[in-house]
Amino acid sequence: MNDTNENALQEPRLVAESGIDARLAAIVEPALLGMGYRLVRVHVSGRDGCTVQIMAERPDGTFTIEDCEAASRAISPALDVEDPIKGGYRLELSSPGIDRPLVRLSDFERAEGDEAKIEMNAMVDGRKRFRGEIKGVEGECALLHVKDAHQVFRLPITEMLEAKLVLTDALIKKTMKREKQLEQAAAEERRAEVH
Repeated sequence: MNDTNENALQEPRLVAESGIDARLAAIVEPALLGMGYRLVRVHVSGRDGCTVQIMAERPDGTFTIEDCEAASRAISPALDVEDPIKGGYRLELSSPGIDRPLVRLSDFERAEGDEAKIEMNAMVDGRKRFRGEIKGVEGECALLHVKDAHQVFRLPITEMLEAKLVLTDALIKKTMKREKQLEQAAAEERRAEVH
């Protein structure tokens, strides 16, 4: 693993869970890190009985079906041993998706120019909910331009309850372009290995 990937793996999540979600995150994150994956989010819901949803990714933002299967096999024994949820539950592993949660400083940096919805733990300038264009980061704060307020808010990432990209045509186009670039880079890497 190169230094860039190692640094990306060690980057802390600034938007984190609480309660049972936090306990589950503490159990699964070491196993995911050991495999070269970053935990994005853990969420327990009562949907269809009890569902434990875990979002993870590689440092480059990808997470294939094979990655989901491997991660599931690695974390299931840890969950069985710790037994944090009494009774049965369904485990779901997935990538963060296009309209992904934003949990790390690098997520906000990579999403500059994209639209996001952010909910704060406490009021910021008289409001807790924001929707606008990410204008970058400053320290550990996201800069969000909110059109209806005609201003850029400086929102502390560690004080966010939830931050998520909004699915727009521009975001889909940007994601497709990035995926194509990753595919081309992987193909070039495979060609170089053959020669």
